[in-house]
Amino acid sequence: MQNDPLSDALSKIRNSAKIGKMDVEVRPASKLIGRVLKIMQDHNYIKEFEYVENNRGGYYRIKILPYINNCGAIKPRFSVKKDEIEKFESRYLPAQDYGIIVISTNKGLMTHTEAKKKGLGGKLVAFVY
Repeated sequence: MQNDPLSDALSKIRNSAKIGKMDVEVRPASKLIGRVLKIMQDHNYIKEFEYVENNRGGYYRIKILPYINNCGAIKPRFSVKKDEIEKFESRYLPAQDYGIIVISTNKGLMTHTEAKKKGLGGKLVAFVY
């Protein structure tokens, strides 16, 4: 039984990258997973992904690049103010300016660097490096 589909999807991507498998299928699909995958694609962690409808909730077919060292969902989803982002950056990322933290703001999902530039806070969703 799945409790957190995003966490399951990111751990499946991480495990596939570790064993060298470059094609992954993530079930079930959701809008949140799709938006996180789009951010990962924009930052060159995955090559491409597509949504496949199978009348059971659908799934994502993902082609990953070998640049992922670690990724995962952040649980619980901590609330973070614009001034506190650096504290969580040092907690979840190995070095400054290495990797991304995905934050859910009132302007949509974005990386921690975009949120700092726009002066927004929100809830922490995932990290990738």
